[in-house]
Amino acid sequence: MNQHALNVLEFPRVLAVVADRATSMLGARRLRATLPTTDLAWLASEHRRVAAMRALVASEGGWSPEPVPDLTEPLARLRVFGTVWSAPELLAGGTLLRSSRRTREALSDPKRPPVVSAVLAVLTDRLISHSKLEQQVERTIAEDGTVRDDASPKLRSIRRDLRGAQGQLVALLERIMGKLEPHHQVADASVTVRNGRYVIPVRAGGRAVVGGIVHDASSTGATVFVEPPAAIEFGNRIRELEAAEHEEVQRILTELTDELRPLREPMIDSTDALVALDTLYARARWAAEFGCSPCDMVPAGEGFAIRDGRHPLLLAQGVPVVPFDLAMDTNEHTLLVSGPNTGGKTVLLKAVALLSLLVQSGIPAPVGEESRVPVYDDVFADVGDEQSIQASLSTFSAHLKNLTEIVGLATHASLVLIDELGSGTDPVEGAALGGAILEELTSRGTTTVATTHLGALKELATEVRGVVNASLQFDAVALAPTYRLIKGVPGRSYGLSIAQRLNMPVHIVERAVERIPKGERDVDALLAELEKRETELADREKLADELIESGKARAQRLADREKAVRERERTAEKQARQEARKYLLDARKEIDRTLRELKQGAADAVEEQAKDARRKVEELAARQGEHLDRLQREERNVAVRQAHQSKPGGPGAPREEIAAGDTVEVGTLGGKLGKVVERRGRDAVVTVGVMKLTVPVKTLVRSKQQMPKAEVFVPAMLDAADVYHSGEVDLRGLRVDEVDGFLLSSIDQAVRADRREIRIIHGKGTGAVRERVVELLRKETRAKSFRMGLWNEGGAGVTVVELE
Repeated sequence: MNQHALNVLEFPRVLAVVADRATSMLGARRLRATLPTTDLAWLASEHRRVAAMRALVASEGGWSPEPVPDLTEPLARLRVFGTVWSAPELLAGGTLLRSSRRTREALSDPKRPPVVSAVLAVLTDRLISHSKLEQQVERTIAEDGTVRDDASPKLRSIRRDLRGAQGQLVALLERIMGKLEPHHQVADASVTVRNGRYVIPVRAGGRAVVGGIVHDASSTGATVFVEPPAAIEFGNRIRELEAAEHEEVQRILTELTDELRPLREPMIDSTDALVALDTLYARARWAAEFGCSPCDMVPAGEGFAIRDGRHPLLLAQGVPVVPFDLAMDTNEHTLLVSGPNTGGKTVLLKAVALLSLLVQSGIPAPVGEESRVPVYDDVFADVGDEQSIQASLSTFSAHLKNLTEIVGLATHASLVLIDELGSGTDPVEGAALGGAILEELTSRGTTTVATTHLGALKELATEVRGVVNASLQFDAVALAPTYRLIKGVPGRSYGLSIAQRLNMPVHIVERAVERIPKGERDVDALLAELEKRETELADREKLADELIESGKARAQRLADREKAVRERERTAEKQARQEARKYLLDARKEIDRTLRELKQGAADAVEEQAKDARRKVEELAARQGEHLDRLQREERNVAVRQAHQSKPGGPGAPREEIAAGDTVEVGTLGGKLGKVVERRGRDAVVTVGVMKLTVPVKTLVRSKQQMPKAEVFVPAMLDAADVYHSGEVDLRGLRVDEVDGFLLSSIDQAVRADRREIRIIHGKGTGAVRERVVELLRKETRAKSFRMGLWNEGGAGVTVVELE
């Protein structure tokens, strides 16, 4: 990559921001040295790893890297036989072994997401795990980087003797100091060490009194540090013990270094893997903090689409950033951005390049979802004032030098950034030269983004195929930038408007307007109108989006409400059937009990007991009817509310909706009254007397008439039947949970009608209704026997029952 362009675009600063998220010096160093690449396969793999690390860090329990010591130089020395690591280096080696083992265990944990473990396995497998040697280093080297006393029995003994000798010598020297004459003593004197020997401070005049060897003196010479004769032998003993200690320590370090030497290559590989994981961790943190979404990488020249693009350095500084959207088709190669100063053109220019450079470095870019970021083979930039006194280059000459290099080196797969194209010289010549350069780059297919103030260049989009105008929106009222990119429309400079806002004399501004050619004034007016319409259109689109979202929310609430209503209807219907069955069963039990009492009672009490039985049954029937009427009213109210909520016009609709529980006139039966049991789309299940039939809803008319209450007959020991029963029970069209009440009621009526045999028509279908019928008949005490119908009786669709 062009290093000049990378520096101009401040790409090293962006890398430094990412590197700040690393936990190790090696990880940060590697990130700062990252360079963009064009290897799409490597980039795809690296971005998958970053995504896996991001998922790992965000998962329950999270993850953070272990310490990674810098052992680059010690590991290189380890290759030479006989070299010995120092105690701090061995401590760092133990840290490396521990970090490698812990990281391997953490990333291989079966509780981790399998996909994450699989993606990171290529790094995890490189980590060394040698707990025995790790523990040996920990037992030998203390946390402060010194060899522990118990590293060996000999070292422990030597250090014990050394501490004892040092204590005895200090005590001896303190006694000698205490015996000195006051005028020979030094204030606040204490035993000290000079040149490895234990000495006492004495005034220069007392040196002869003390005797011994002088090892040092103060800067004024008034104090000398003397080793008394009595201490010399002790000092020699201490030096011998210190030498023995050093020799034993070196032996221990040599032995431990030799243990680590065979692991040199695995430790180098583990260090590299740990650093790679640390860089992935830093990139994952960067992506999470700055809202970087995964994006597709496409070859340069095949078009691209940046959604919610943001300049990474502005994000790092914490300033508010207005995202931009930019899409270029395959036949669009040059984007010419115009507009006023301070409008954000240069920021946009750099952001477009930095987003691709980040992606090409394996670092997520701050873009939104569904973005397609191009991969360039090189980036060229002519941005900013690059005049050089030393090279005798003016600003314009510096620009020309850069542009010459760009024209000579840029390919169809390159990205070219040019800021203030055509500036620094005569506007006419600058526009002509700039137009020629853009035309050349466009013909090559080079992706070019240029900014300009020159009106002549804005017309290039109508002359050269592949050139597209764009502008950064400017608030004409507040005279402040909005930083919103508008593609396809050139921008105005607003120079005169800003001058007027800054209190430039009015007559000067008016005269300046007059000096602008009429064609340019017309174009400026047209651009102003386009900007106004663009703003209005954006406001309308925003309002439309809000209304659409509001409509979707209301539709969802209505759907939820309808679902709740249907659920309440089903619950109410089920409860009504259960209550009806309960009332019927209670009535049967009461009737059976009364019959038994009638049979057992005296003849003169028969009439009274029969009246009492009728009264109780009538009371039960009345309660049942009241309960059913209440449930039907509730169901009807729910249905009415649902109709009001779901249909425009509500109660004003021309035809009332038929619902379960309504009393209706059945047109197919000559207007007979019936009750709607269930709605089934355009049909309804209706009961008329003992009949139950399915008819079209359009043949029904809601009636305000009341259904006549069914007469309640009390079975008694009479000579003839007082109830009529046809001998057939038709269950076709009923669900399984509707069979019980209807069948038991029909058997009651057949018994009262003195029927000895009845035919239950249930149809074949799935067999569920027939199975329920058989189950009820097995429990029914009044059923003497039952069988499947013969071929001429309906076969498997009919069950014939013989009653007691």
